[in-house]
Amino acid sequence: MLTIGQLAGYAGVTVRAVRHYHQIGLLPEPSRDASGYRRYGAPAVVALIKIRTLADAGVPLGRIARMLEAGETDFAAAAERIDTRLRDEIERLETSRKQVAQLTAGDSLVLPPPVVAYLDRLRELGVSERMLAGERDGWILVAARWPEQVLEWLPGKFAQLEDPRIVRLYRVLSALTETEGTDDPLLREAADLLVELAEEAEAAGGWDFAEQEGDDVSFALLDDLADASDDRARRLRAMMRERGWDGWTRMQRM
Repeated sequence: MLTIGQLAGYAGVTVRAVRHYHQIGLLPEPSRDASGYRRYGAPAVVALIKIRTLADAGVPLGRIARMLEAGETDFAAAAERIDTRLRDEIERLETSRKQVAQLTAGDSLVLPPPVVAYLDRLRELGVSERMLAGERDGWILVAARWPEQVLEWLPGKFAQLEDPRIVRLYRVLSALTETEGTDDPLLREAADLLVELAEEAEAAGGWDFAEQEGDDVSFALLDDLADASDDRARRLRAMMRERGWDGWTRMQRM
């Protein structure tokens, strides 16, 4: 005859699990001997091993009692239902694993490959990681709102990187993310570059987003993202207003 500890060890479970099975009526609780201890025989060992096996297979404790009492046919049917549920759960977990694995892919988790390539090109040009993070967040908003058009805009964005002024602007803004204060000469240089580029875009017929002029909410979100990226962004915007321009995504003459 076994003590509760010996029973648990024999069946490969914890004493706490045995007591829980007693509490929920899954394993009958034996009477105590003259010394006040519970003693378990072979039937209890067999029953506990069956319970442990079913529980390890994923069978809910609430169903184990019915399965143990069922005949061979009913037991097989119940096992088949559980197997189907487990297969579904495995498929769900495999999908989750793939999604988690995508996290290691960085930008490609939420952005189409051409945008990822554009960010990689900015990285090659020396754009800071903090600046890239803001750029990435902006593209996430753009790709979510205009998933088809974003692929049409990317060739133009790549072409802009052939302009030394665009590259210089990215590098100036990157440098600003590594400094402090609102009177940095780089702010003035950034404002001058932005206005110069805005005037040129105006003369050429507008921005990449010209056909989306009615989507004020989306552009407000993009501008808010820029404003929230750094305290100096508000100062830079004020300096641009002094030069007669306002906005980020679609700069407009005031």
